[in-house]
Parts: sequence; C-alpha cells; structure tokens
Amino acid sequence: MFKIFAHGHKNIRATHRTTFEITKSEHLTPRGDCIIGVGADKGLPDIPESFKQLLKKGHFFEVELLLPDYGLSEKVVGRGDASLTLSHPEDIVVRKSNYTCPRTLLVKANKAAADLSREMVEYLKEKNTELVFTLRPLKAAEMRD
Repeated sequence: MFKIFAHGHKNIRATHRTTFEITKSEHLTPRGDCIIGVGADKGLPDIPESFKQLLKKGHFFEVELLLPDYGLSEKVVGRGDASLTLSHPEDIVVRKSNYTCPRTLLVKANKAAADLSREMVEYLKEKNTELVFTLRPLKAAEMRD
C-alpha cells in the first residue's frame, strides 16, 4: 500500500463528472471542481517503483479515500496505462476516461469527484479534515468480485 495524506479546503466542491484530484498545493479556487484534497505530502514521483511498473502495464488498482476523524471512506477502482509518465510533482488525477498526461495516476476509474458521497465532500470543505489516499494493486481474484 502507498498512502498520501492531504486535507480539506473551504473551496472544495467535488462536482467534476470525469476526474478527481489531490494536490500538494494549498491554493484552491472555486473553479477547481475536481480537487478533493490539498496539501498532499507526496506526489506521483514518490510512488514506489514496483507500483509504477504495474501501473505502466495497465494493472488495476484501488484507491481508498478515508476521512479517519469521521469514519467515512470510499473506494475507487481504476487501471494504469502504458502511456503514463507519473511525473507531475504536485497533482495526482484519477480519471474515468482513458486520457493521460503527466498528472494522471489512473484511467477508466469507476468514480469521479461528483460520484463521491456528499457527506464526505461537506467534511472536505473544512481545512482541518484529514484525507488519507491509499493506493493498492488489486489481485486477479478481487477483479472477479
């Protein structure tokens, strides 16, 4: 597992229909409607090399979004792609589409920002809300469930 810690922000809206993002930046305008967490302690270059290899082979991964102070979590499944560079130093984007750029972590995800529970989003509008973003590769047996 690979964990990234981020936190909420008053401008989080999480209304984007095809992506969600966490960023190392602390700055967020209301136009950033895909962003669900700011102040991340890690970026794409920090992902372990073993995970990067699996991602570039198109392996499926699960992202758990956890708000530990509230006992809320959501799970998102997506996959890697051979064209991923995983090189952006600040932004980590999960996409429903198959579009890739230096900011992309996963494509073909089953959820975007707009699909997350509104209860979770309300808590993420508070700066002190901790968000734990956990990435883990899925085993073949888990894909059949």
